[in-house]
Amino acid sequence: LKPERRIKMPNFAGTWKMKSSENFEELLKALGVNAMLRKVACAAASKPLVEIRQNGEQFYIKTSTTVRTTEINFQIGQEFNEETVDGRKCKSLATWETENKITCRQTLLDGNGPKTYWTRELRGDELILVFGADDVVCTRIYVRE
Repeated sequence: LKPERRIKMPNFAGTWKMKSSENFEELLKALGVNAMLRKVACAAASKPLVEIRQNGEQFYIKTSTTVRTTEINFQIGQEFNEETVDGRKCKSLATWETENKITCRQTLLDGNGPKTYWTRELRGDELILVFGADDVVCTRIYVRE
């Protein structure tokens, strides 16, 4: 019997503020969001505040902008309901890609659209959030508040 390998659980918990954002408007464009709404969304999402609570592999993530607040609760490896960046309902499944990185694949409940996903990765004292829609990738870097 092999000794159980203890993986040190990364600590995502805390309040995070965005330091940089790249390709957000391109992502919205890939999702088919019209120009007017893209302008509003880009302005609103320019200073999101993210609160993460973590208990082992159970996560609560609250993202607040001036326009809307989203909350998700999930357990690694268990399907959950959430919405894509553009507000479409989907089923999501989050898994560990590496010991510091969570990847979440999204499946739309209705209609067709690009394949969407997100990843959250701890790199030093930064949180790297990536949103993807087909081959368009938006990267947002957060630091603890």
